[in-house]
Amino acid sequence: MPLAVIAITGASGAQYGKRLLEEMLSAGWEIDLIITRAGEINLDLECGLTPEDLISDERVTLNDNKNLAARPASGSAKYDAYIICPASGTTIGKVAAGISDNLTTRSALVALKEKRKMIVVPRETPVATVHLEAMAKLSTWGVVVLPANPGFYHSPEKISDLIDFVVARILDQLNINHNLRKRWTGEEVDMN
Repeated sequence: MPLAVIAITGASGAQYGKRLLEEMLSAGWEIDLIITRAGEINLDLECGLTPEDLISDERVTLNDNKNLAARPASGSAKYDAYIICPASGTTIGKVAAGISDNLTTRSALVALKEKRKMIVVPRETPVATVHLEAMAKLSTWGVVVLPANPGFYHSPEKISDLIDFVVARILDQLNINHNLRKRWTGEEVDMN
C-alpha cells in the first residue's frame, strides 16, 4: 500500500486538503496526516470539521504537529509522497530556508534530503516576492509547486468542481487514476 504525508497548513483552502485525503484513500493509499494549528482553524472555518473528523478511516494516522519524533520526521520511514495542501507562505518560506521547527516542516525537509516526491500547493494571493523566491528555490530542488488555481474551461457549476480541478492536478502528479474531470482531447475547440 502506498504511503504519503499530507499536511494541511494555515493558508485558506482546507477543502483542497480534505478532498485530496478522500481521493487518496479511495485510491488505496495510507496517509500520515498533519494539521498545523492555523490549519485547524481554517478546517473549522471552511469545512466545519475538526482534525479528528478526518481520521474515520483506519488508514489515516493523525500526527501532532509538535511531535518531532513522529514517523514523518524520519528519513528511515519510507514515504511515496509528501504533499502540503494548502501550503501557507510561512510554511513554504520555512522549508525553503531549511527550518524544521514542527512536524510539517521537518517532514518536508526529510522529503528534500531523501529526494522523494514532494508537492506544495500554495493558495495565498497575492504572493509576496519572498514567497515567490522560496517557491522558485523549492522548484529548483525538484519540488512540484502546484498553486491552487482552478481552470474554468471545464465549465464548473459549483465550488466542488473547482476543488476537484486542483485535486485532479495533484493526483496526476502522483500518477493516481481518477475521474474528477474530463481530460483534454484537443477536439474541444474548432480552430477552423
